[in-house]
Amino acid sequence: MVATTSSAPVGTGLRRILVKLSGEALMGDEDYGIDPKMLKRVAMEIREVMSLGMQVAVVIGGGNIFRGAGLARAGMDRVTGDHMGMLATVINSLALSDALEQMGIPTRVMSAIEMHQVAEPYIRRRAIRHLEKGRIVIFAAGTSNPYFSTDTAATLRALEIKAEVIAKATRVDGVYDKDPLKYSDAVMFREITYLDVLAKGLGVMDATSIAMCRDNKLPILVFNLNTPGNIMRMSMGEPVGTVIR
Repeated sequence: MVATTSSAPVGTGLRRILVKLSGEALMGDEDYGIDPKMLKRVAMEIREVMSLGMQVAVVIGGGNIFRGAGLARAGMDRVTGDHMGMLATVINSLALSDALEQMGIPTRVMSAIEMHQVAEPYIRRRAIRHLEKGRIVIFAAGTSNPYFSTDTAATLRALEIKAEVIAKATRVDGVYDKDPLKYSDAVMFREITYLDVLAKGLGVMDATSIAMCRDNKLPILVFNLNTPGNIMRMSMGEPVGTVIR
């Protein structure tokens, strides 16, 4: 069920976007790790968006490999667990970079944790320059700080590079009033405010990232990555998913 609200598509006239992918999105049909078929499809869709002349940055989570918060609840030191989770995002970022490079798309992986052998250190002005030169920039290792999610890292990077929207890829069609995977009567919103997301505890992104987007008027577009072509539709301004603004 969809709660309809008339609004202008957030994607109209976009020049620079940041795509936030969950690590689980790369699992595809697998139970763990990276599904090569899913990785290739995501890379192909990002390539299509770039072919429109759009500048694209990406942040990928690491939940398909490691979840620091989960092990912290089981007794592991939270800071250690979070740092391990950041390293998992580097693995995913390198995998996506390789898939794009094999399609002839230039990329740069920029890590918040310095590891010069595999990624560039994150420098804001250099990241913007890469985007201006037509390279896909993949931000890895979160913010390098524990206790911050990759959603917050995506928001921070989007604001720093002056992206016009965060495109949050999920396993469902948008933002619902309750989990649509559990409740058949869940209602999807076409548009919802930051305040309503926080007040209703909808959990599409963590509260810190939602508040940062609200304070800086950065719209969030939540869409289903499992529907082929959605990244392109979102970039073209078609009414895909839910707009939070």
